[in-house]
Amino acid sequence: MKFKVTLKDPDGFYGCIDDAVCDEVAKLGLTDDREINAITDARKDKVNKALRNWVEYGEYITIEFDTEAQTATVVPL
Repeated sequence: MKFKVTLKDPDGFYGCIDDAVCDEVAKLGLTDDREINAITDARKDKVNKALRNWVEYGEYITIEFDTEAQTATVVPL
């Protein structure tokens, strides 16, 4: 059986992207706050643009489950 589920999590995508980007930028060892903020903002924008293929309005995602094949697939927009 196949079925789709649409999930809404307005804070989930924002928080996860923020955490992941901040962790990566921290590894750069930068000390200038303005530089850190500029790089962080640019990387967050890049990730958000990449997710537009699957995530609508930054909070909706649809997953298709196939119980016979035992798979779950994110449905592209």
